Amino acid sequence: MTAAPAAVAYDTTTQPSEQLSPQPSTEPEAAELNANSASLAKSGPPPRGRGSHARIAHEEFFDYQRTSSADLPDPQPLVENLTRCVIEILAGARELEQVARWVTDDVYRTLLTRASISARARTARGAPVVRPTFAVGTPLITSPRDGIVEAVVIVTSRARARAVAIRLEGLDRRWRASAISVL
Repeated sequence: MTAAPAAVAYDTTTQPSEQLSPQPSTEPEAAELNANSASLAKSGPPPRGRGSHARIAHEEFFDYQRTSSADLPDPQPLVENLTRCVIEILAGARELEQVARWVTDDVYRTLLTRASISARARTARGAPVVRPTFAVGTPLITSPRDGIVEAVVIVTSRARARAVAIRLEGLDRRWRASAISVL
């Protein structure tokens, strides 16, 4: 959307044979109108209410709502299952969409990138997709503050051992992974 052109006042005291020439308006309303329409074009219509307080309240209302640990279930089963799912996603044996509900958008994008890199490497080697066999250890879970849980799980297979670090945050009355690292 482009800004509205500046208000123009025409000189009407000229003779009909003379050409009308636009003259910039000196009225303060024209400058305010241009400033307001330019800011409206950048941010869209503001929410109802007055000023930035309404916009902040609008964003806080529709953004993720933090949830206390007391209102959330035990995180251990989620940590174990999410670890298993992440390893299977990277191996190509599980679809990423199956865990989309339990991860934040940033984690989803990161897993999508890593899964596509793994898929390209498999096709370059000509290796088929095989469901990995591994054992998930007992998670070590700590809580740095209310509504946040950090866990590490050791995953062992025949060839190697890996550590999976997961950070869960209580958002919208359920646990969501805000960070996952496979080492």
